[in-house]
Amino acid sequence: MHFPLHPDTPLDGQTLKQLFPGRTDEQIEAQYQNMKGLMDAEGLPYGKRTHTYNSRLAQELGKWADTQDGGAALHDALYRAYFVDARNIGDVDVLLDLVEKCGLPVEEAKTVLTDRTFKDAIDADWSRSHQIGVTGVPTFVAGGYGVVGAQPYEALAQLITQVETEAAKG
Repeated sequence: MHFPLHPDTPLDGQTLKQLFPGRTDEQIEAQYQNMKGLMDAEGLPYGKRTHTYNSRLAQELGKWADTQDGGAALHDALYRAYFVDARNIGDVDVLLDLVEKCGLPVEEAKTVLTDRTFKDAIDADWSRSHQIGVTGVPTFVAGGYGVVGAQPYEALAQLITQVETEAAKG
């Protein structure tokens, strides 16, 4: 399910200082170091970003990719583009470059982005995420319980255990 994290971000993005007004450079650096530590602990790549970008079109394209053989590769490419390479995933040319590198049909992807073929599907995801109380990303939901934010494996395992325990009670 997709979530509208900072949906008002302009398509050309904004700096982290603009996104977090009032935070000092040191505070923004501390946030980065914290997240970098969490990602390193899980063996995930994580680069340093100076900007945030609007992810709406990337979400629509990702929903389309779910209908394609090999489409899962696009999700990994979007992650890497945004969180490792600091690319603007709100830019259609960047998105089409990722589609091509994943071996997916570029002309079809271009039509998806131009015609907004998956707009309604993302609108429905956004509505559902609000209904169930999602407030940040990532959010992991199972059996009516949720865990918000980047979490270590143990926290996710605990969530599953809690759901299994509740299910066993009947």
